[in-house]
Amino acid sequence: MSSTAQLDPTPAAQALSQLDQLKKMTKVVADTGDFDSIKEFAPQDATTNPSLILKAAQMPAYKHLLDEVIARNKSLNLSGKAQLSHIMDDILVSFGTEILKIVPGRVSTETDANLSFDTEGLVGKAHKFIALYQEKGVAKERILIKIASTWEGIRAAGILQKEGINCNMTLLFSLAQAAACADVNAKLISPFVGRILDWYKAKTGKDYAPAEDPGVQSVREIYAYYKKFGYQTEVMGASFRNVGEIFELAGCDALTISPNLLAELKKSTAPMERKLSPAIARESNLDKLELDEKKFRWLFNEDAMAIEKTSEGIRIFAADALKLEKHIAGQL
Repeated sequence: MSSTAQLDPTPAAQALSQLDQLKKMTKVVADTGDFDSIKEFAPQDATTNPSLILKAAQMPAYKHLLDEVIARNKSLNLSGKAQLSHIMDDILVSFGTEILKIVPGRVSTETDANLSFDTEGLVGKAHKFIALYQEKGVAKERILIKIASTWEGIRAAGILQKEGINCNMTLLFSLAQAAACADVNAKLISPFVGRILDWYKAKTGKDYAPAEDPGVQSVREIYAYYKKFGYQTEVMGASFRNVGEIFELAGCDALTISPNLLAELKKSTAPMERKLSPAIARESNLDKLELDEKKFRWLFNEDAMAIEKTSEGIRIFAADALKLEKHIAGQL
């Protein structure tokens, strides 16, 4: 066979979808409660929150799951608010259990937004989630307990991590929050890329190229900080508005991505370049933050975007949890 007739390996490499290329450098996580979407994109992990579970619970395809939870809870000696609260927890865990039948890794289950400033309440809720999962035969190693990155939430994560219960610190918008989470050895953080972009666009009226996107820059800084100072906490970018943000964070420990953006990545075979790596991050010019509660609260307060988006996120999740409660109450 002549040299010109030999097979060129390049086209085969280029034939990989951007989603498959991304999976080679970053843990891809599905940001949805829809089982069909999770099956389609074959992520390693999945994340849920009250807004996503509310959306899934209202879909006819999952009505049987809600019916099963309600039927199971009718046999318990509970009524009123206590019954509704237990059903809420059970439905979150039931969705998580079904998701774990699809993904090989972990699922994130979110604590109540109204516990965001209650360390003891968050620890208690995490214990309840783990107990419910264990009743369904799911080991705690496959669960990430999602907690808002408030000072009280970070204290709860510190307690839970010492007990071997892994935490996903959500609603995170600043380096101060990220540093405090790493100091308590949180398993994973979820900095919200798109919501940071939303805030800056609303304040400035400007559009941002992906490389200059404030949300992208925030995650890059946090990633560099963790790698420079040897933290083991995983960085998982979240809340994306476009695939450009994802391209700029390729190589991050993990990225949790909505089904519509996963579909966009799956359709394209254009080359994807790795943008983040531990080796480059370790060379960054960053100082270590020494944080106690006073220093944390001061730095957090100085960041208007982080304060506003954390508060807004807690309110949105609380409102969607209330809608889910009402949906469940209507089925009782």
